[in-house]
Amino acid sequence: MVTKSMIIELQSGLEARPIAMLVQVASKFDSSIYVEVGNKRVNAKSIMGMMTLGMESGENVTVTAEGTDEKEAVESIEKYLSCAS
Repeated sequence: MVTKSMIIELQSGLEARPIAMLVQVASKFDSSIYVEVGNKRVNAKSIMGMMTLGMESGENVTVTAEGTDEKEAVESIEKYLSCAS
């Protein structure tokens, strides 16, 4: 299991389109991937679950992955969330 805390650096935060792209990134991996904000924990491959988090730029999130490609999954999500575009 790999767990990593990271800051969302997307300028727009995570609205519908960026969340859909994040779900696509997570869905490329076989591992189970979860995103936590505060006391909420949701499946990173669930667009509806991710929408409930209401994440914004500058917010701290924790990503946890467990499976055969867990390290790569967390690295890819961190790379996406740190994209300051």
